[in-house]
Amino acid sequence: MERKVDAIVATEWYGRAESWKYVVHDGVMERMKDGMFSFSLVGVFKSVFLPQGYPESVSEDYLQYQFWDTLQAFASTLSWTLVTQASLKGVGVGNQDATVAAATVTWILRDGTGMLGRILFAWQKGSKLDSDAKKWRLFADVLNDIAMFIEILAPFFPSFFTLIVCTAGVFKSIVGVAGGATRAALTVHQARRDNMADISAKDGSQETLVNLAGLIVSLILIPLITDNFSLSLSLFFLFTILHLFANYKAVRSVVMETFNQARLSIVLQQYLKDKRILKFKKNTPIKLGVKLQDVVQSPEEFNLALSTNSMPYLLGVRNVTYLLSNDEFLNGVDAAGWDTKRTLLNWDEWRADWKRKSS
Repeated sequence: MERKVDAIVATEWYGRAESWKYVVHDGVMERMKDGMFSFSLVGVFKSVFLPQGYPESVSEDYLQYQFWDTLQAFASTLSWTLVTQASLKGVGVGNQDATVAAATVTWILRDGTGMLGRILFAWQKGSKLDSDAKKWRLFADVLNDIAMFIEILAPFFPSFFTLIVCTAGVFKSIVGVAGGATRAALTVHQARRDNMADISAKDGSQETLVNLAGLIVSLILIPLITDNFSLSLSLFFLFTILHLFANYKAVRSVVMETFNQARLSIVLQQYLKDKRILKFKKNTPIKLGVKLQDVVQSPEEFNLALSTNSMPYLLGVRNVTYLLSNDEFLNGVDAAGWDTKRTLLNWDEWRADWKRKSS
């Protein structure tokens, strides 16, 4: 005989994975599964490889980005197999005339130049990686493919082998800095519950699984490509095309809600076009935190900026500085879904203080 439930006093759920209801029956509180319990391999897979609370705990573009990112990682792993074989051949594996010392020196020089390249790139471009994460992410993958390509060709130029692998080492070190830093920036974008560590950890699990699959496929490829350079090069180009295409689709799938210089420029252009406030050339350079003389160059311009109360908000946008103090504009971008509490505008360090005339 079916029991009669007196009242449902509460319902709880764990994302979309499961839900429970609390009922009172004969004065006793009971917790009951809301629906039939079922064990699912898909559910286990999600719990292992996807962030806790998925999909509510991540951005809407998370799954699409991860799909393409997984595909590019798989292609990159296969390319790495071809490059590794070429590098080992270049340092003398299988050559009786080669010495361990020579191979060791080559590897030390490659790693050393790579370390210097890493430091110099971080010094020159480190501050730009947050604001243009998508661009530098794609840049890193293109540079990585270039590095692997010259490494494949290196064994055919034995006199320049060390120089070539050192150059590739510099490129790869730059890839490491740009790729790692931009991945961190994208993780900040994807995290919706301050769960950046969980997203990063699960991303590592996904990458490990993909690399494992790539290594298994590589074991099948190695007997086919050994001593067959034409096939190796053909496969490398195939994997590279797949790698670049997947990377392009990955960065295109990311929809950032924060302003950087390029996105703010586009939004301002559209706003000005619709409101017909003023006209200016199509590409408006936006620079923040610049010297005051780069913004206003005459007393008239300075007085105009002060009269519109724009100076505290933005320096460096000629002729449109007052827009960021326009309440209508700020309300519009908020309504459109832009996150104005945090920006990626790559501010320089110039600041200004000025005295206003007392009334």
